[in-house]
Amino acid sequence: MYNIQQEEEKINILSQDDLEYSRLTSMNRVKAAFVVLVRNSELYQLRSSMTYLENRFNHKFNYPWIFLNEEPFTEEFKNMTASMTKAEVHYGLIPEEHWSYPDWIDQEYAAETRRQMQKEKIVYGGSESYRHMCRYQSGFFMLHPLLDDLDYYWRVEPGVKFSCDMEYDPFRLMQERDLKYGFTISLKEYQATIPTLWDTTIQFARQYPEYIYPRTKPDSLLEFVSDDKGWNYNLCHFWSNFEIASVKFMRSEAYQAYFNYLDRAGGFFYERWGDAPVHSIAVALMLKRDEVHWFYDIGYKHDFFEHCPVQEEWLVHGKCYCEPSTSFVHNQGSCHTQFLNAMNRTASSFIVTRPDPQDLL
Repeated sequence: MYNIQQEEEKINILSQDDLEYSRLTSMNRVKAAFVVLVRNSELYQLRSSMTYLENRFNHKFNYPWIFLNEEPFTEEFKNMTASMTKAEVHYGLIPEEHWSYPDWIDQEYAAETRRQMQKEKIVYGGSESYRHMCRYQSGFFMLHPLLDDLDYYWRVEPGVKFSCDMEYDPFRLMQERDLKYGFTISLKEYQATIPTLWDTTIQFARQYPEYIYPRTKPDSLLEFVSDDKGWNYNLCHFWSNFEIASVKFMRSEAYQAYFNYLDRAGGFFYERWGDAPVHSIAVALMLKRDEVHWFYDIGYKHDFFEHCPVQEEWLVHGKCYCEPSTSFVHNQGSCHTQFLNAMNRTASSFIVTRPDPQDLL
């Protein structure tokens, strides 16, 4: 009797999984779009990214593209990006107050810290525009009116590659499983760029405990960003140049309060706080672990960093063209182990796509 009951439970689970996958591969789109922060000068790198993403996924689903720039887009840019897709395209201008110094920042001191970081050869240490970009990506892009009707966004960068066929809809997965955040690569931040970020975060958490998910709960994600129950930051973060996330979460009172608190502290300009650790710390402190997903079966490359699935064999060789040995999971700087430990899961448990019959031969 017990064995019969077990078999019935297995059949029911399989049926539920099959039903979900059927919904994930349907053409019924959710309210979502690709969002790209891009300059006119990055036109050809962007066209390359669009080609990969359209060929691997969007030619079937036709999700719209949203392009944002602190300067007006040229007609050439608009024409040559619109020609890359059958989907709708939208072009937005960033408000000046989102790409400038707030009045509480001492600009002379900010310039002095940039010069010092440049002397120390810290990556982007001397760049003023990079700081404006990180601040914008940390707290403002999700507020742009072009995102008003969206439930989810997929951040895309110029010059990236997608190396696996995507037969299911990642946006639909976010909706089906009530996910708030998804990523492909996790890694360690440069300590020299964020010396006071964690201390500022602790101050925020103490002042606004109502926004923090209790670290004592078994489904807390704190372990991803801290090895000692929150006393220190282990530098792990999700690389936010690829992220699929909930607009509602990024616009939430909790997240926006965190961003505003950091913004007032001045670290975007006096140090070099990046949007990746800011997003990641917020996710780890505010969400439950079943609200975060590793898009393990999406091959992705940005600069010299690449995520390529290394298991299962049918996925590696049937759906992807990337070289598994180059995957960042083999790098000592990867944080995938910390993430899997915090989630209490295996990498292959995040595989959503399914093999075709020929993939199993």
